Amino acid sequence: MTDPPPQPTYRIEDLAHHTATTVRTIRAYQDRGLLPRPERRGRANVYSGAHVTRLHQIAHLLDRGYTLASIKELLDAWDTGRGLGGVLGLVTEVEGPWTDERPDRVTRAELDARFGGTPDDDAVSEAVELGVLERIDGDPDAFLVPSPQELSVAVELHAAGVPLSAISGHLRELRGQVEYIAARFLEFTTEYVFARCLHDPERRTDADAAEAASLVRRLRPLAQQTMDAELARAMRSLATRQLRTRLGAAQSPEEQHGARSVALPAKTIDAVERLVGHTRVSEFIALAVERELAARALDELATDAMIDRGVGEPP
Repeated sequence: MTDPPPQPTYRIEDLAHHTATTVRTIRAYQDRGLLPRPERRGRANVYSGAHVTRLHQIAHLLDRGYTLASIKELLDAWDTGRGLGGVLGLVTEVEGPWTDERPDRVTRAELDARFGGTPDDDAVSEAVELGVLERIDGDPDAFLVPSPQELSVAVELHAAGVPLSAISGHLRELRGQVEYIAARFLEFTTEYVFARCLHDPERRTDADAAEAASLVRRLRPLAQQTMDAELARAMRSLATRQLRTRLGAAQSPEEQHGARSVALPAKTIDAVERLVGHTRVSEFIALAVERELAARALDELATDAMIDRGVGEPP
C-alpha cells in the first residue's frame, strides 16, 4: 500500500499568489483571528491547504457583502463545530436568483430601435440607475438586461404612447410599494416559519441553517404566486370600475351609493397628488374622510359616556 501524496505547503508569498491576495492581507487576517497561524518549521512559516480553503471562504463572504466581524463569527462557528456549510448554503439560497428569468444582452443600436429609433441618453442613464440596464465593462455599446420581461414591458408601454420619463417615474413608485410588500412577507414568514431554525446564534447548528435554506426554496415561489393572484384580482376590479366610469355605463343604486363624484378645489387635489401621487388621490381622500368620521364617532361615544357618568357636558 502506497503512502498518500504529501499535501502541498506554501510560504506566505506563495500562498498570497495562489489565492490572489497579498502578504499584508494574510497577516491582517491572522491578527484578527480569521486565519490560523502557520506551522513553524525551522526558521520558516509554512501554510497548508487549510489556509487556502479559509482564504477562499473569506473572499467568498466578502464578495457577498459580509463584514470581517461577521465573517469571524461564522468561521468561529465552523471551528467550534456549529457548522459553516449550512450557513453558506443558506447564503447561496437567499442571494441566488429569485426568478427563472435569464439575463440577456442588448446593444445600444438594438435598444434605440426597440424604443422608436431615436437615441435618448437621459432615458438610458435613468434605466441604468434603476437597474433595468447594467453597463458591461469593456463594451460601452452593450448592456446587460437582468430582467428581459421588465424591459419588454417598457417597450410595450412606450409603443402605446407612454413617455419614457413617465415609465421611469412609475417604476420608481411601484418599486417602493413592492419593497414594502416584500418586507411584510419576510417579516411574516420569519416570525412564523424561520424563527425556529434561526434562533440563538450560539446554539445554531449546521442542520438548522440547512433547514432554513430548504424553507427558502419551498416558500420563495409563494410570494410570487400570492402577488400574481392579488394583482390579477385588483386589476380586474379597478379596470372594470374605470371602464364603467369612462363609458358612462348605467349603475345600480348600490354602485351609485358606493362611488359618487364630488367637486373639490384644485389646490386640494394638487396637494394630495404631491403627497401620494396621481393614481392614489381618491384612495387617500376616502381614507382621510373615514378617519375623520371615525374620530368624530369616538368623540361622540366619549362624550355620551361622560354625560352618563354625570361628569357634565363638555363646553
